[in-house]
Amino acid sequence: MNTIKIYGLGAGDLDQLSLGVYKELTSLSDVIYARTLDHPVISELQKEGLTFESFDETYEAFDQFDDVYKAIVTGLVTAANDQDVTYVVPGHPMLAERTVQLLLDREDVNVEIKGGQSYLDDLFNSLHIDPIEGFQFIDATSFERSELQLRNHLVFCQVYDAMMASEVKLVLLEDLPADYDVTIVSAAGSKEERLVTVPLEELDRAVDLNNLTSVYIPPAEKGQLNHQFFRLREVIRDLRGPGGCPWDQKQTHESLRKYLIEEAYEFIDAVNRKDDDHMVEELGDVLLQVMLHSQIGEDDGFFSVNDVIQSVTDKMIRRHPHVFGDVHVENSDDVLSNWDDIKKQEKGGAPNSLLDGVPASFPALLQAEDLQKKAAKVGFDWDDVELVLAKVEEEWQEFLEAKKNQDTEEMEKEFGDWLFAIANAARHYKINGETALQRTNQKFRDRFSSMETQASKVDRDLADYSLEELEELWVNAKQEKEDNKE
Repeated sequence: MNTIKIYGLGAGDLDQLSLGVYKELTSLSDVIYARTLDHPVISELQKEGLTFESFDETYEAFDQFDDVYKAIVTGLVTAANDQDVTYVVPGHPMLAERTVQLLLDREDVNVEIKGGQSYLDDLFNSLHIDPIEGFQFIDATSFERSELQLRNHLVFCQVYDAMMASEVKLVLLEDLPADYDVTIVSAAGSKEERLVTVPLEELDRAVDLNNLTSVYIPPAEKGQLNHQFFRLREVIRDLRGPGGCPWDQKQTHESLRKYLIEEAYEFIDAVNRKDDDHMVEELGDVLLQVMLHSQIGEDDGFFSVNDVIQSVTDKMIRRHPHVFGDVHVENSDDVLSNWDDIKKQEKGGAPNSLLDGVPASFPALLQAEDLQKKAAKVGFDWDDVELVLAKVEEEWQEFLEAKKNQDTEEMEKEFGDWLFAIANAARHYKINGETALQRTNQKFRDRFSSMETQASKVDRDLADYSLEELEELWVNAKQEKEDNKE
């Protein structure tokens, strides 16, 4: 098995080569493979008689960098079938060199790292930064926004042209202001070193870029990152911590219960109004409640928001095997069926009652609908909707009988039975009872508001009107809404 010996050419200056690497390279008579000829040291070594064969044309043959690197590795391994091979790369072989990592993963060739100088030492020196403060090195050709730690020193390598710089800029503009200062570094540590600081929005058009270009992003201030999750968590922790807010400090899971319900309903109101701005605000209020409960759990030593996130992430992966596994589904009904089966497995088998899955704290109308749906799954349901309507009438007559007997407690029971039957009728007609009642509530709000407007126009209070006059205002309000529909 032959060997591929890999040398690093440094950041861009022949003087950056160690004496040992220089001697070994200049003693070679065979062709030397280079990932790219676009490096100042190669032109210097060519003057001394060294011969190079590059993979520059490979970059033109593929659309994805990963495919380029795989093709380069295949070429090197093929060449190493006949003899030992020398391969040179910019910088240090173990710094931002994907081809080297791919070669190290191969089992059909020996790989020797012969050295080279990383440009990072010179970069730190030129920028006057200490990586111990927090440092992240990013390949501009392959990164995700979620990976970026903007509170650290960030350096993007392989920002070799305006298009790549534009991609980096557009991602960073999601988190940083357009006038945020960034520094473009070329040929760090060499005689050709150049540092240019520009606003982020000018990154892709400020200077000429090449293979020796990196971009430095200084750490962002906390206040510039209030849109990120870690800041929300810090704020909630500070509110609950020493020197925080007395109100937040004294809250418990029990004292906060009503707020979560209220915020959820306020979000639903925003959805019903199709009000995007208020949806954002109300979802933020819901998230605030989640964060407060999570912080209380952390303060008490029982759980943290990390546990909450892991729980829901694991659950979504488990319950979507058709997305994260190899299960095939035909439609949404298959998805729901799988969901129920997986849920049963998670709960350790069937619950004591089929109805245990319906929270007793649900609003009564919503709870009635869910209870009926659960019962229907085992066949406890009417097949004919006419029978359901007959049940509605039966329950109403029983209420009237209780009313006739002036039995208040029985009236309440029968009225509840009637509402339950009404909810069942709505379900059979595929009407969401909660939504239907909400629409009626809104209609009443609108008409009553119109009545108030009519009264204010003549400087009167609704309380001053007789019932007959109020009825007239109601009819006018109703007609006004009908006219507005036309």
